[in-house]
Amino acid sequence: QYFSFTVQMPPMKQENALAYFAFLQKQKGSFEDFTIAAPLDNLGAGKAETDIQVVGSHSVGATSISIDGHQNNNPNAFKSGDFIKFANHSKVYMIVADVSPSGNASTLTIEPPLINTLADNEVVTYDNVPFTVYLTSNVQEFGSVGATKDGDLLYQFELDVEEAL
Repeated sequence: QYFSFTVQMPPMKQENALAYFAFLQKQKGSFEDFTIAAPLDNLGAGKAETDIQVVGSHSVGATSISIDGHQNNNPNAFKSGDFIKFANHSKVYMIVADVSPSGNASTLTIEPPLINTLADNEVVTYDNVPFTVYLTSNVQEFGSVGATKDGDLLYQFELDVEEAL
């Protein structure tokens, strides 16, 4: 399993639009990957929690991951639908069951199953989770969508991306 989504940029002035267009040209269509953070805030984990780590090792195919590092027994540590990513992994996973830790430890239920092994003490990223993606089309288009009150044209991009595994 992998995530795919459409990115729709807000209307922008020409100088900003051309900078994005140049970046997209450097991607050589779907040959290069890049990271992008989904504009979604996780509903669980408090932003003050910075030391959440994997406990023990976990094999490829696991969907139950032991972690620790919660502060103050946060009752809403992770919520179903939250995204996470493990250090040194390009894959993003989704929490599929709410998590309430006992002490500073808990168990995450994730989907899809792990595609790489996890080592003890790997850091868990849960805030502004970066997706490693590539463009799904070699054709990139942009167009004008209006103008500012000063008469400057506004441009907009829309691009389809898939998670690079």
